[in-house]
Amino acid sequence: MNPVRADLSQSEGVEAVWRAVQETGRPLDAAVLNAGRSIGGAFLDTDLDDELSLIQLNVASVVHLAKHVARHMAGNHRGRILITSSLSATLPTPYETVYGPSRAFTRMFALGLREELREHGVTVTCLMPGATDSNFHASAGMNNTAFGPDMKKNSRKEVARQGFLALMNGRAEVVGGDAATKRTAVQHRFLPETYKAARHATKAKPRPQHS
Repeated sequence: MNPVRADLSQSEGVEAVWRAVQETGRPLDAAVLNAGRSIGGAFLDTDLDDELSLIQLNVASVVHLAKHVARHMAGNHRGRILITSSLSATLPTPYETVYGPSRAFTRMFALGLREELREHGVTVTCLMPGATDSNFHASAGMNNTAFGPDMKKNSRKEVARQGFLALMNGRAEVVGGDAATKRTAVQHRFLPETYKAARHATKAKPRPQHS
């Protein structure tokens, strides 16, 4: 199968990817649904159309592609699906106000779909990376925050390795990152949402620009 370039924030892009899968004429044994992005900044200042596009990519495209993949794999009575969420799914995310909820949806969607597909011989695994050494935060316009280039972040190779192993072992979910990232995920189960929101705000709020 040749690489396919498609805009997954558009339904036509999702359909183009699925057509390419079908054209191989082979059963699909594993699928990784990883598309997603964030938008940094105060909700009062960010662009509505940009946020609606984010929701289309992070939420709607995942559901759209998962529908094709799940039906295909269930028909074959085998398959493995990895759906990327984020550690941000475990807390409110001020100054990334739309991103966190989009990843909370992805996480719950993955876990719900997992239960449905068990009887069909298909496993679904949710990957929740912490901050990772990619261009994710730069693309979100967050270089002027604590998530900027000076922040120590998890190795993208290690996060991918952990996700792959969890997929192959049929695990329900895995937090991608180092021991500190995994401890944070455990802490988030017990901390008040208001406290987590305030803590995230100190990291994600843009810093004042000095002339």
